Amino acid sequence: MNAMVLAAGLGTRLRPITYSVPKPMVPVLNRPVMEHIVRLLESHGFDRIVANLHWFPDTITDHFGDGSDFGVKLDYSREESLHGTAGGVFEAREYLGDTFLVISGDALTDIDLTAMKEFHESHDGVATLATKKVKDTSEFGVVITADDGRIEGFQEKPEPEEALSDLANCGIYMFDREVFDFFPGPEQSKLWEPGHPEGFADWALDVFPALMDSGRPFYSHEFDSYWNDVGTVSEFLQGSFDGLTGAVDLSIREPEVSPGVWVDAGVSIEGVDIEGPVLIAEGCEISRGAELTGPLVLGRNCRVGQGSRLKEAVLLDSAEVPADSFAVGGVLGR
Repeated sequence: MNAMVLAAGLGTRLRPITYSVPKPMVPVLNRPVMEHIVRLLESHGFDRIVANLHWFPDTITDHFGDGSDFGVKLDYSREESLHGTAGGVFEAREYLGDTFLVISGDALTDIDLTAMKEFHESHDGVATLATKKVKDTSEFGVVITADDGRIEGFQEKPEPEEALSDLANCGIYMFDREVFDFFPGPEQSKLWEPGHPEGFADWALDVFPALMDSGRPFYSHEFDSYWNDVGTVSEFLQGSFDGLTGAVDLSIREPEVSPGVWVDAGVSIEGVDIEGPVLIAEGCEISRGAELTGPLVLGRNCRVGQGSRLKEAVLLDSAEVPADSFAVGGVLGR
């Protein structure tokens, strides 16, 4: 089955990290978050993928190429101007089959996509939306459903006391090709404004309301697996820590030298006090007397000075910590 990875967004809430890289290339456990998504897709049989690109597109194409290194065939749809969450899919429709998956390239999840596909095929809906129960509805768009899972409405970030549902829309969709019949015409999108390209459309404001107005059924598929949209720096940190602790099923390629401590084979940790979970990538230089307390991720080519202490942090590639410094609870870039 075909899939589309949404990778064109600007990632404004994740700045300053995304000033220099697109959000799908932000590293979680020293791999781009989009790589985790591509590997998830491949593991569930989605071997033909298209990704839309806009912000630093070459960063993505240089890493993934044609997808063969990841067991998939990967094509690209470049957007000179952003087409919106749904419009980007419409632009790439030539790469998509009769039934296809759409998933964000900047979300961290281990959702069972095979179960979602089976749910979609067992119902008569043109669309299936992956949903997950959340405690704080004010941070999410929520989906209102009937007892059989048919979608009856939406609320955008309602306060908990006003929420009619606690099912968050996770931005993971399964569609029949018929969904393109419900897209707005030129200049009909609720978000359209001068300068937007023809075909600009949004799922929540344009396509899903059109589906409800038509009476054509579409459904919620509730799942319990991990999901984090990595939208802010704090969510990025939490996703990294959850990957270390196993709360989300991600592979770690570095060897585990002791329980909860993964260190690249070329890195010396002699004389370093380490309390896991800690992940240390290739090329790092860690001076004797340093203290590393997890959860902690060190990217490639980091430098940690003598007597420094690190705790509950992520060091991006080439970050440097001077001697006798203390860093805790944040992200350190180069």
